[in-house]
Amino acid sequence: MLRHPEIRIRVTVTAVLIAFALSTALWIVLLNLVRGDAIVDATRAASREARRTRTSVVDGTLSDPIKSRPGRLLQVQDVEGRVIAASPGMQGRSPVRVPPPPPDDDRRVNRTCDVDAPQGECFLVVELREDQGRRTKFVFSLEPEPGLVPRPLTAALLALGIPFITGLVGYGTWLAASRTLRPVDEIRRELDEITATDLQRRVPVPPRRDEVGRLAESVNATLDRLEQAVARQRGFVSDVSHELRSPLTALRMELELALSAPDDTELPDTLRAILINAERLSAVVDDLLALARLDADRNFTREPTDLTEITDQEVLRRPRRTQVTVLSEGPVTVRGGRSELARLLTNLLDNADRHAASEVTVMLRVERPDTAVVEVIDDGTGIAPEDRERVFERFARLADGRHRDAGGTGLGLAIARDIAVAHRGSLILTDRIDGVPGARFVLRLPRD
Repeated sequence: MLRHPEIRIRVTVTAVLIAFALSTALWIVLLNLVRGDAIVDATRAASREARRTRTSVVDGTLSDPIKSRPGRLLQVQDVEGRVIAASPGMQGRSPVRVPPPPPDDDRRVNRTCDVDAPQGECFLVVELREDQGRRTKFVFSLEPEPGLVPRPLTAALLALGIPFITGLVGYGTWLAASRTLRPVDEIRRELDEITATDLQRRVPVPPRRDEVGRLAESVNATLDRLEQAVARQRGFVSDVSHELRSPLTALRMELELALSAPDDTELPDTLRAILINAERLSAVVDDLLALARLDADRNFTREPTDLTEITDQEVLRRPRRTQVTVLSEGPVTVRGGRSELARLLTNLLDNADRHAASEVTVMLRVERPDTAVVEVIDDGTGIAPEDRERVFERFARLADGRHRDAGGTGLGLAIARDIAVAHRGSLILTDRIDGVPGARFVLRLPRD
């Protein structure tokens, strides 16, 4: 807990530290304001005594010692700086030495720590000048400068606000953080209880449309995708098991028949049947490996690739049942994985060759602004509109496809679309534009 504190603890501690710093700073500011008021009061008191003394100078009633309130520090000097009169506390002390008032004013307030006076070390000095020619007099009234804490009781009362404000902020932050994170705890508890066999459950979504609410929605959306992925994986495993079981069962049956009646077995026929099932098994394994590579890593090496060249190579690589015609305006270059694009075109050609009656046409062109288009067209019976998306599902084979090619894996078109999507392209199935029965696969890939 101490090494890895909860969010509410970290937030509360942070808020407490900030509140403590701000309340302390506020306390210091208030102390300065209080001290400023004390300085103003001291200056006013000194000014009153200085004016009262100057009045006695003007009236000629000045006496030595100066009559003043107890504790007042007063001194009157002549132009030469000699002390003419002083209050009892300033009797016998050195003259006060501070700068005189400016010529255009008769009053000046000074602060000095270099003065011979009781009651303190530093003083506020209010100096008044009474102009009488050569008999000009200077009246000095001194007040001890207020210290850092001139009013201890007020400072103590203000200091009590520091822990009060800090505690109040900490308590409020803790309550607010706990209330905010309560839905997160509910989401966490629900996620802890969700297992691979219980993916239909969802986390509670709080009524407020805030960050936590959006988090809950994102978690539920992730669980939806996870449930769909697990469902697809389970279906995929089931289909794989079924597809692998068929050739394995056929292999086992051929071997058992050969072993049970070795004299009656035609070895070439048996080996030919075993080879067919082994090839079917190899095709399933190759397609599964291709799907696994696509699902695991789509950051394959990409290079400029001419689709026309690849198509020609795939057409000439092995003989086909039907006549394949390639129509191209010239090189159609895209940036992608050469082996992946070759497999995509091979799967489309193989599919068209299986379902065509006699002819397959491949058309390559460039569409503006920058898209490469490949059309693979056959003259077969075509596919009903409601089944055109099903053919791209893994292990999906329509009844007509099973009848025409019992050895197919049902993965070729699914792999072809995955490769197209990995290249930021698309692969769709549509009608022929000339109205003739058949299927028309349209591949679009960005050229950059």
